[in-house]
Amino acid sequence: MEQLRKKKGFICDMDGVIYHGNRLLPGVPEFLDWLNAGSKHFLFLTNSGQHTPRELHQKLKRMGLEVDEHGLLNALYEAGITYNDVDPDYVVVGEPSGYSLEMITKAIRLVNAGAKLIGTNYDLTGPTESGIAPACRAMLAPIELATGKQAYFVGKPNPLMMRTGLKMLGVHSEESVIIGDRMDTDIVAGIESGLDTVLVLSGVTAREDLQAFPYRPRLVLNGVGDIPGTLYEDLKETR
Repeated sequence: MEQLRKKKGFICDMDGVIYHGNRLLPGVPEFLDWLNAGSKHFLFLTNSGQHTPRELHQKLKRMGLEVDEHGLLNALYEAGITYNDVDPDYVVVGEPSGYSLEMITKAIRLVNAGAKLIGTNYDLTGPTESGIAPACRAMLAPIELATGKQAYFVGKPNPLMMRTGLKMLGVHSEESVIIGDRMDTDIVAGIESGLDTVLVLSGVTAREDLQAFPYRPRLVLNGVGDIPGTLYEDLKETR
């Protein structure tokens, strides 16, 4: 734990680490206070493509968390990519709230016509306030099966996303840690990118689930509130 606390950069997943749906998880405010008090560089890095950084910033603010807003707004448009539902070069699948058979069918036809298939993230499921819900990879499955085409996923554990996050933090991978609730995206992304790895059990992964994977996180914690520990109590006494 002391090795973790000495890290300069913290990359944190959001769903299952910071919140479930619209419910803030225990220990999160204390964790953020500890990060700020220690002048740590930290970044919330989510695989969810449903909201823009500004919307996520507003969501955290409603929960009582005030954090700086980073990242690109309307990233596809700022990169010069425009919407085209007739003859697109790419079909990009995220986690839309209005996912339907009509959307799936349309995507299948466009991919069969030559469009390349892109997934925003590799998550199969995700935590919500009412339980587990299907995520991007589950929503992409019928399109892949019907077209015979495999999607390219740009989110974790794609190293491109991790390198981008480290560049935004301005911290080397050896001085950084990734904190997540998923073995197949967060933890493997950290291992393959040279970061320290922390799995929290506040999301979709239980301790017994680790036996299904050939790799391990360096630390397994109940939640991010375990990280400050007694150090947070000391911090409050000095204020």
